[in-house]
Amino acid sequence: MFVNVFINRKRPGFDAASYAADSARMMALAQAQPGFVSYRRYSSGDGEDVSISEWESEDAASAWGRNPEHLAAQGRGRSDYYQSYTTYNCADPRISHFDRSED
Repeated sequence: MFVNVFINRKRPGFDAASYAADSARMMALAQAQPGFVSYRRYSSGDGEDVSISEWESEDAASAWGRNPEHLAAQGRGRSDYYQSYTTYNCADPRISHFDRSED
């Protein structure tokens, strides 16, 4: 398992429609990428977004990082969409789980 956490803030006045189109295309490409497990996105009230993607392996995540369309979208992110961002990558994360069963 490999996990990528992407925390970002958008630039004031960014093109939300273009960003949404790029996001939708990246989601479709990522889901088709070998080794893709899941993706979730969360937004806070102060404008910060957090995205979490899970991959079967670090190699699978790295291959996604080298996808030409993904690389182009990353460039647009830096030039057009993001004020700032931070990524965290974790190979073989320690995982614990709790699930309360309905009684």
